Amino acid sequence: MKHIVLNRIKTPDETILISRHRHDYVTYVDKNGETYMVDGGTDELRRNVNTEPFEELSIYSDAPHYEVRQGFFWGTRGKDGNQPVEFKPLKALDTDHIEAIIQTQKKQPRWRIKIFKAELAFRKSVL
Repeated sequence: MKHIVLNRIKTPDETILISRHRHDYVTYVDKNGETYMVDGGTDELRRNVNTEPFEELSIYSDAPHYEVRQGFFWGTRGKDGNQPVEFKPLKALDTDHIEAIIQTQKKQPRWRIKIFKAELAFRKSVL
């Protein structure tokens, strides 16, 4: 079964809209005057209907790993856990951080853990 890794569209004026979690409802008024919407995060793709269509840029878990590692984002509050949330692409996470996620985030869906493990394998293969 494939899963949504990145819920993203590009509007006609080339603005990128990303929904990062289930209730992350993002809207934008394009230069053409139409409002574009993306929602649902990695749980579902929600869109509105427009006269001028948007470009679908979402990435799924069955995409090649080089695409997944650029489109899979992880929210982090820094090493001490006190910083504002920053969403980083998988390719930008330290190897130690990925290993810690695998060890400590036991409630993550299996498909996400598989992506982290695939990244570790990818890094070993390019060394």
